[in-house]
This record gives sequence, structure tokens and C-alpha cells, in this order.
Amino acid sequence: MSTSFTHRNLPRLLLQAREAVMAHNRPRLREHGLSDQQWRVLRVLGEHGTVETGRVAREAFILGPSLTGVLARMERDGLIRRERDPADQRRTVVEATTKGRKLVDRLSNAVEAHYQWMENTLGKQKLGQLYQLLDELIELEQPGGDACRVTKPGRSARRPEATA
Repeated sequence: MSTSFTHRNLPRLLLQAREAVMAHNRPRLREHGLSDQQWRVLRVLGEHGTVETGRVAREAFILGPSLTGVLARMERDGLIRRERDPADQRRTVVEATTKGRKLVDRLSNAVEAHYQWMENTLGKQKLGQLYQLLDELIELEQPGGDACRVTKPGRSARRPEATA
């Protein structure tokens, strides 16, 4: 028995798109001994400086137990430093070391060059539309979004305040 689906498999397409993008960047990460997760952590730290571990987990999309192991390896390799938050001793903050920051600087040039290539290939407008659509999809699927709302065929699932 087969089930017929009307829509394409969006989660699979998003994963394929992610892998297509990462295929360009992953070899550079591996040259520096970094996993995808370690790069995501360094990118968060490169963008925000010293960050509480919970925020690192959220922004790098790494579950807490996995993040603990990733941070331990990064600390062992001299890429990050962890310490108690001076404002709240119950929390831990993370920052990139000088070695980690230099690595972010080196890799960010290659990553930005790839994004520039995508912009040149797709066009600035299309890449902007892609970012906008992804942002809208993420917002839609957040708790309290319209994702679970049932609509009648031909009707929009937009919130009433969004139609004004």
C-alpha cells in the first residue's frame, strides 16, 4: 500500500539543501580538525563573544548533553574557555580563545566567499527571498505560530492581526 502525498517532502529538501551548502564548507572545516557542531559553536562565539552555554546550545542547535562533549573537546584543543558566569555562579559562559578567534577569522573568509558565490549565482534578490522565506517558515513553526491551525481549502492560515 502506498500513501499519496500532495506536497513534496520539505524536511528532506531542507536537509538536502543544508548538505549542499555544507559540502562546500565542510572540507575547510576538516582541514582545521573541526566538526560541523564545533564550527557552529565557534560561529556563535564569533558573532556574540562570551555566551552562556544555554544560548550556545539554542543558537548552534546542539542538544545540551551533546554540547557538553563538544565543548570539552574544544576546550581540550584550546579553542574555547569555559568559566562560571560572574553574575550567576549557577551558569557557565563560554568564549573563544585567541586560537579559536583566529580560526573563526580564517574560516569566515571562506564561508563568506561561498555565500558571495551563491549570491552571484542565484542573484541577490533570490538569495534574499530564500532568507526571507526561511525566516517566515521558522516563525510559522514556532510555538504559537500557525503551523497547527486547520484551515478550509482556499483560506489563509494567517493570524487575524497579520491581515490588517
